[in-house]
Amino acid sequence: MTLTKRVIPCLDIANGRVVKGLHFKSIKDAGDPVLLAEKYSNEGADELVFLDITASEENREIIKSLVSKVAQVINIPFTVGGGVKTLQHARDILLSGADKVAINTGAVKNPKIITELMELFGRQCIVVAVDVKRNYNVAGQKNVFTDNGKKFWFEVFIYGGKKETGIDAIEWTKKMESLGAGEILLTSIDMDGTKDGYDIDLTREIVNSVSIPVVASGGCGKPEDMIDVFKKTDVEAALAASIFHYETHSVNRVKKMIKENGIPVRI
Repeated sequence: MTLTKRVIPCLDIANGRVVKGLHFKSIKDAGDPVLLAEKYSNEGADELVFLDITASEENREIIKSLVSKVAQVINIPFTVGGGVKTLQHARDILLSGADKVAINTGAVKNPKIITELMELFGRQCIVVAVDVKRNYNVAGQKNVFTDNGKKFWFEVFIYGGKKETGIDAIEWTKKMESLGAGEILLTSIDMDGTKDGYDIDLTREIVNSVSIPVVASGGCGKPEDMIDVFKKTDVEAALAASIFHYETHSVNRVKKMIKENGIPVRI
């Protein structure tokens, strides 16, 4: 049986509103999270991802009441992330109605929290969000790639894409899988908000490095970009924000287009 590919709208939240930026910067308002979540659920989204993008940076916890309001209006799986550092915090998110919890900065600061979360809640609940940028200073790196004659490696960033870590994304995702992650939410900072399509090379390399599902994120500007990432990589799911938020395309229309291109999706 062929597994169907998942189409996942993403709600980036700042100050209780859905926002959209470019390369993780220059943020603008895109609407009410509860209304958008309900709309996407009704339109046939397979899942939703809800990221409180300033929580880690501002050192505060996700707005739990907002999570429970969203959970009440949707009937699809729902991942929540942003500023998750402790088991208690993850527990609060799951008890507020989320099906999965996503952790990025918290995992880099304390990798063993992934194992602790997995033992408590099960691997299926644990998503490691990995924000990646190409770094063209390749001295001492082992996973080096070339694009247009330029050599680079994939570096992990934390605090909403604001701080580099010196960590190689391929090694990091393998480590996260071995520690208990059930899914990787992979975002290309280079492509984020550009609407120029996903980072196919990055997505392919990460998908081929781990055996857990990977969600491609960052750069989707049109349905063809999703079709492209599904055709050129074995990624299980594709996430998008801009194309859904600004009424460019409805979720069901995008899924229909994907299906017409011979890619299995749930309609």
